[in-house]
Amino acid sequence: MLMTTEIDAIREAILRGAPGEEIGALPLPTTARGALVKADEQEMFNGLDSADKDPRKSIHVEEFPLPELAPDEAFVGVMASAINFNTVWTSIFEPLPTFGFLKRLGRESVWGKRHDQPYHVIGSDASGVVLQVGSAVRNWKPGDVVTVHCLHVDDQDPSSHDDSMMATNQRIWGFETNFGGLAEIAVVKANQLMPKPAHLTWEEAACNALCNSTSYRMIVSKNGSHMTQGQAVLIWGATGGIGAYATQYVLNGGGTPVGVVSSEKRAEVLRAMGCEAVIDRRAEGYKFWNDADTEQDPAEWLRFGKKIRSLVGRDVDIVFEHPGRSTMGASVFVAKRGGMIITCAATSGYTIEYDNRYLWMNLKTLKGCHFANYREAWEANRLVCDARIHPTMSKVYPLDQTGEAALQVHHNLVEGKVSVLCLAPEEGLGVTDEATREQHLDQITLFRRMAV
Repeated sequence: MLMTTEIDAIREAILRGAPGEEIGALPLPTTARGALVKADEQEMFNGLDSADKDPRKSIHVEEFPLPELAPDEAFVGVMASAINFNTVWTSIFEPLPTFGFLKRLGRESVWGKRHDQPYHVIGSDASGVVLQVGSAVRNWKPGDVVTVHCLHVDDQDPSSHDDSMMATNQRIWGFETNFGGLAEIAVVKANQLMPKPAHLTWEEAACNALCNSTSYRMIVSKNGSHMTQGQAVLIWGATGGIGAYATQYVLNGGGTPVGVVSSEKRAEVLRAMGCEAVIDRRAEGYKFWNDADTEQDPAEWLRFGKKIRSLVGRDVDIVFEHPGRSTMGASVFVAKRGGMIITCAATSGYTIEYDNRYLWMNLKTLKGCHFANYREAWEANRLVCDARIHPTMSKVYPLDQTGEAALQVHHNLVEGKVSVLCLAPEEGLGVTDEATREQHLDQITLFRRMAV
């Protein structure tokens, strides 16, 4: 007869929808399984090109000790999580190992010291159920069904108020902190919790928070580009992790998205989302750098701008920029006079080059953007709950194959988001609002059905 472990009991209670009192009374294990990288392996890829660094070699799914819970935190039983680019960066120790982040956090306080470990449990997305809460948590209780956003911030610091993304100690959970979402049990601050969309499965709900919130801030929020009706927005990677959410926000807000993708299949996905102005950059043969890859080619910027005007009749008001090195020169050039280039990440390289004459002489704005504050993340999640924004999940892996899932994202082999099952034993579970799901099923499952 098989013995029932604490993890088995937690999983069983969540799956049958046990009341919060019962879930809160369940004993927690001393350890849980999670996807982690190890400090003594952080030099394993030294000398290799980025493309040759293999997350399957660095990500280990192992037991790790659960830390003591701080007063403002919660233990969440993670049903599903997701892969983000920061998962890839952590796994290939690029642009630098994340253990430095954990050491700095460890110096801040007794509670921060828990994060400074020789292992780093990764993951910046999650959906699941609250298992226990700290003594200072007011708005959440055991049994609450939640998603988790990744802003980790200390509200005792005055710099964290007004806009907490401006806080001097703002961090990304699971990237700059330990005990992230790619695990059976995660440790989160109470102000990371949000309601789970009832019409989505665990894995669909898990894939949204980081990318959806980032795109909300970049497109909708006054802290980003604050797009208004009728504006045209160029979106690089318009079917990718954050680009697909940006496309939805532009369409919902009465704007005109100009989506850039890298294949006809991805162009088909983009059109199915409702984007009419589509540029397949590979089919068009754009090459913004010369063969030596040391000098940009302004002739290609001109050709690219002409293509945009042929689709929408004018230059774009906003450029949604995230590839970085490979595209920034073109982005600055094609934005209209007085337009904005809003940028986060730099997936093709961090060293950026562009012709500054096109920025200053045409009064354009280059603006940095990074994730979202709690209010922005909450509003972005509310739109998912209201089925106005839909998940972009295209593929699902079990926790044991987190390394393979990260490799797929690393090499741009999947579209949209990749989810990972943690406590959930299979896909398709967690839906409690079948009517809303049925009404929007085509859009909810679009990326899965049209996976490239």
